[in-house]
Amino acid sequence: MFGRNPKRKPPMSVAHNLKSSWGPGAPERRVKCVLVGDGAVGKTSLVVSYTTNGYPTEYIPTAFDNFSAMVSVDGHPVRLQLCDTAGQDEFDKLRPLCYTSADVFLLCFSVVSPASFQNVPEKWVPEIRTYAPHAPLVLVGTQCDLREDVKVLIDLAKYRERPVDPAEAKDCAREIEAVTYIECSSLTQKNLKDVFDSAILASLQNYNSQKSLRGKRKKPKKYKQTPDKMKSLSKSWWKSYCCIT
Repeated sequence: MFGRNPKRKPPMSVAHNLKSSWGPGAPERRVKCVLVGDGAVGKTSLVVSYTTNGYPTEYIPTAFDNFSAMVSVDGHPVRLQLCDTAGQDEFDKLRPLCYTSADVFLLCFSVVSPASFQNVPEKWVPEIRTYAPHAPLVLVGTQCDLREDVKVLIDLAKYRERPVDPAEAKDCAREIEAVTYIECSSLTQKNLKDVFDSAILASLQNYNSQKSLRGKRKKPKKYKQTPDKMKSLSKSWWKSYCCIT
């Protein structure tokens, strides 16, 4: 079912320059990241490729799946939980159960599926904001390796369609107030790590902002999501288990 699957590496320490997030003896931080978007846009492939370095060779619609790992930021433990949700309409009533306590969302669409892009502002943003009004969003354009695929372009042309223009996606990201827009490929792993690094950064920064608003500590310095900082993040041992808890 999956492609390559090399040995996984042990946890690594991550220098992240977010030391203001922790005090002495701070407890383990948890980051819950929920993937949402239309069915068949590649959400599961995104998680599988990132966590196992493999790639699904066949499409099996996801109901709900969770993946968990420990990462280290400034020498402090962060438990990263990835929740892969179903995009089909029949799961509309169940899907929000995964939104509880979500720290950040990866809002996914396929760059070769204009319909999935159209559903970003029309369906997914309203749904997310109903249940998680303050959680940050990262807009993700998946399957970017197919943007120049001749067969895909021919199929789109039959319906007088074309791949989603990156400029349009960036405009959409601004309109929905997403943290950033990133195009990636689960197959080639182009920008794959940046997607999850951005999610972790957005979650930690939002956590600091919310604590500041509640008056529990001074307003922390804001750190920009530069490529160097995002690439300093790492993933470690992963495990998959059944979803809704």
